Amino acid sequence: MGRRRGETLEAAILDAAWDELSERGYAHLTVESVARRAGTSKPVLYRRWADKRKLVEAAVVRRHAAQPVTPADTGSLRGDLIATLTELGETRGPFLTQLSLLLAGYFAETETGFTELRELFLAGRRSGADAIVRRAVERGEIDPDRLTPRIAALPFDLLRAEAMMTLRPVGREVVEEIVDTVFLPLVRPGGR
Repeated sequence: MGRRRGETLEAAILDAAWDELSERGYAHLTVESVARRAGTSKPVLYRRWADKRKLVEAAVVRRHAAQPVTPADTGSLRGDLIATLTELGETRGPFLTQLSLLLAGYFAETETGFTELRELFLAGRRSGADAIVRRAVERGEIDPDRLTPRIAALPFDLLRAEAMMTLRPVGREVVEEIVDTVFLPLVRPGGR
């Protein structure tokens, strides 16, 4: 096998970092253990990532990007939210639960939480939630005067909280309750 370089080497390192994180958690992961698992050296890792934190962030972002969820476009706010949140609840719920456990040491060390991690996932891009809300405003399904950033994020925040509290995928019935009884009454024109 020839010497790995560029994207191939980087992918091997990030996969090794994810595997180490999954098996050992952040507190017990070391740059040395990742280098050994990836079949490379610590200096190779340090040329790409300044420290363990940056390496772990890159590995988590890579893993997150491997399971993209495209926001649904059903033609209605309710349909878009239920379809998107159901998919997220089934695919991302377990991932977020796993991350909360694996990254406990990271969150303590960096004094951050999922809000900052979400910014890494988005990397300056708009979220799928933004697209759903924008389309709903254009269709007249949301009163923009009633929409604050916290309210716009609410269905997604409630989904994450449910996944972390139950440690299970979030089912459609929970998603429908979040959408129908919590979110829609807050944003519909006239509170309908």
